[in-house]
Order: sequence, then C-alpha cells, then structure tokens
Amino acid sequence: MAGENQTHKMEFVLLGFSHGQPFLFVLFLAIYLATLLGNSAILTLVSLDPHLQSPMYFFLSHLSCLDICYSSVTVPKILANALRPQATISYQGCLAQMFFLMGCAGAECALLAVMAYDRYAAICQPLHYTHAMSRGVCAVAATSCWLWGMLDSAVHTLLASRLSFCGVAQLQHIFCDVPPLLRVACSNTRPSEVALHAASVFVGLSPFLLIVISYLRILATVLGMPMATGRHKAFSTCSAHLLVVALYFVTANLNYNRPSSGYSPAADTLVSTLYCIVTPMLNPLIYSLRNQEVRGALRKAVRGRGTLGS
Repeated sequence: MAGENQTHKMEFVLLGFSHGQPFLFVLFLAIYLATLLGNSAILTLVSLDPHLQSPMYFFLSHLSCLDICYSSVTVPKILANALRPQATISYQGCLAQMFFLMGCAGAECALLAVMAYDRYAAICQPLHYTHAMSRGVCAVAATSCWLWGMLDSAVHTLLASRLSFCGVAQLQHIFCDVPPLLRVACSNTRPSEVALHAASVFVGLSPFLLIVISYLRILATVLGMPMATGRHKAFSTCSAHLLVVALYFVTANLNYNRPSSGYSPAADTLVSTLYCIVTPMLNPLIYSLRNQEVRGALRKAVRGRGTLGS
C-alpha cells in the first residue's frame, strides 16, 4: 500500500526534447493554432453551408472534433514544459493524458472506416444510399466511434494504473503514452503488452482492412462506369479521405508497432510529433485542397465576409 501511495504522488520526467528552447515553444504554438483554426473552419463551414449537409461532411465534422481533441490533449502541456528547465507531468496527469489520447486514436480509426463505408454506399449503392446513411444511422455510427475509442482507452488506462515505478521515472517521450510508460515500469507489463497487441488488431488493423475492402469495391465500380466524368467525380470525392487515411495509419503504425530494438530518441520524438501533433493540422488542409465542395464553401464564406466588410 505504501508503494502504491508513493507511485500516485510521483512525477514523470519527459526527455523527448531539449527543453528551455523558445524556438520549440513558438513552433508548437504555431502548429496548435493552425490546428485549431483549420479544424474550426471545417466545423463552421459544415454547420453553415447547406451544400455540406450530407453524411460525408457530418463525419468530417466529427473528424475535425477529434483532431482538435488530439492536439488539445498533448500540445498545451508541451507548451507549458517547453520553457522550463525540466519537463514533468504528474502521475494522475499522465494517466489522464494517455486516456484521452488513446480514446481519440481508437475513435479516429473507427471513424475513418465509417467514412470509407459512406463513400462505398454513395458510389456502389446510390439507390439505397439515403436509407443506408440516414440521419439516425449517421448519429448512431458517430456515437459508436466515440464510445469504441473510450472503451479501448479505458482498458489501457486501467492496466497502466496497476503498474508500479521505481525511483525517478524518465520517459523518453514528449507526452504520456502506453509504449514509453511500459519501458520504465518495474512491475509486470505483460497484461498491458497483450492489450496493446490486441488493440493493434481490433482497433487498428480491422478498421484499416474495412477501408481497404471498401475502396477495392469502389475501384471496381468506378472502373466500370461508362463516362469519364463520372469516374473523375467519384475519385475526387474519395481522394481527400484516402490521403487522410494513409497519413493517419502510417504514422499510427510507426508509433505503436515499433521494432523490437526501438527507435533512437530523435526518431521516436519525430514519429510521435507527426502522429499526434502534425497530422491533426494537415487533415483540414487536405480536405480544403482536395475537396471541391469544401473549397467552394470556403470561397463563398470569404466573399461573404468581404461583402460585409465593404
């Protein structure tokens, strides 16, 4: 019991960056502000523009919410530590950060799979699309994604809370996550490792396979279209989502499925930064640049602001 109380009072030292550098503070602040601005713009456009009131953009608004949560879980603490001589996080703060981070990760995997199914239904089964992706179905699907992520995260956080740590726990990382936490634990980490591998299959790999199957069916349908204009329109509605899927799953795989020898500290920091901090900033840019309807809504909003200003 005394050892457990001692663990709950401890702090973790984060060694992912050389701290006390104003440049890092400015860099991460710029990324965070860009993330908030870009994803908030997507949320505003989807809520106000009548041309974006479709299931695809309903799910896109949830993706933007997840990206805002992703950054808000990690970046403010990084900013708070950036100018300090030693970056630390409390035991309770570490578990809370890990819970919300992994919850967002699980929810985003499921949401990207649902978005792929939405494109499959729209392109491969257009006559049944309205029924298959009704307002009620979309609401249930989005809620299920969030709950699935939180349930997965609760399992990892519960197992992590049972770990004990000896002496000063130094995490070679920029925030709290399961892999670096397991490396410094001095108790049995086998249950957490099994849960992490299981999550890689059920939370990561399974949605990815559903996405691949959906797009193989889409590809077969599109190639069978007689008109080139129809093929171009179908591909244009899928290209942004495909880019987001590729970016997210590649960085997530690098972050959670590490080689047995591990990464170097610099590579580990780079992978974590790309996965949790840079990717949420890029997603709204990808949808803004690759999606014609989003670009049109953005231009309309800018012209409207200009008209009001004049």
